[in-house]
Amino acid sequence: MTYSHIPTPALILDKAKLIANISRMTNHIKALGVDLRPHMKTGKSMEVARLAMAGNFGGITVSTLREADYFAAFGVTDITLAACLAPAKLDRAAALRAAGIDLKILVDHPRMAQAVAAHAGEHHVLIEIDCGEHRTGLLPAAPEIMDIARCLDAAPRATLAGVLTHAGHSYQSRQAPEMTAVAETERDAVVGVARQLHDAGMACPIVSVGSTPTATHARDLTGVSEARPGVYMFGDLFQAGIGSCTVDDIAVSVLATVIAHRRQENVMFIDAGGLALSKDRSTQALANDCAYGLVCQADSGQPIAGLTVSTVHQEHGQISATTALDFDRYPIGSQLRILPNHVCMTAAAYTEYHVTTAPGQALEIWPRCNGW
Repeated sequence: MTYSHIPTPALILDKAKLIANISRMTNHIKALGVDLRPHMKTGKSMEVARLAMAGNFGGITVSTLREADYFAAFGVTDITLAACLAPAKLDRAAALRAAGIDLKILVDHPRMAQAVAAHAGEHHVLIEIDCGEHRTGLLPAAPEIMDIARCLDAAPRATLAGVLTHAGHSYQSRQAPEMTAVAETERDAVVGVARQLHDAGMACPIVSVGSTPTATHARDLTGVSEARPGVYMFGDLFQAGIGSCTVDDIAVSVLATVIAHRRQENVMFIDAGGLALSKDRSTQALANDCAYGLVCQADSGQPIAGLTVSTVHQEHGQISATTALDFDRYPIGSQLRILPNHVCMTAAAYTEYHVTTAPGQALEIWPRCNGW
């Protein structure tokens, strides 16, 4: 199937780039002597997961119970849910464990630990550590860590499985040495807590770190058991801007159709707007601001110099140029592809990938899961 037969907007996935990105990270993490537990919150597809798990130990990371249910239905049995749960969702988590899924959940508050300990189901728990992002998690020196650990250790049906952290603040870095330094801080935070737990006589088999920038630039993961990057599989303009990948590595784009010209204003419009592209403007913080996405040739996926999606409405994307637009080159009904700022947000709007293995041809459709 050529792109011209695909209703737009549509999500295009370059399989060769996906495989190359996965291979690069797998080899890097293996060389550091730890397991790779790929984060599937962006991929949300079993076909992507099969490639990401190849050559690794078979465990994955998810962000929602919907994702856990989806991957479990395909036979994935080792899953970490790397986002704190509300107590009301413990029944769903326990049901997965009862079905034979080795699901690990996060706790970062004594009250949640008590809720887990009192729950009728079985749970394996990771204590979330805040290594600098200040989102969820406990600071490494927080006394609540030992309170949570003792609560879980004494619980009849709960098991303390280890510690986990996510260096989300690595996204504020702009140079490789900065990201390497954040990776060291990330490692030290969980390794130090794991040592405290061991010294207190408690097992801590899992010592887990995450984030694509730190995984990419980490040089020493001594004491860590696993890494959980995710966006590395696809890349995006923000990741390219901070050096986690190159623009040529970006494996996902949005196929769109030109629907209007405004010659007097030197702009044209496509049928991909804020919903199809997302309103993420993360590259605005970088030296190379890509507005709402870089415009590319539909067949080759190569960026077109000077063209960006400058404005988005719900279903309209406005393309602007740094020079006079050649409207005859982009007639109404012609197609373009847009590279996203933040692939996680962009991909979330779609139920499937149109997978390409050759320029201008989408040969497969891979379903995606969405929801919570």
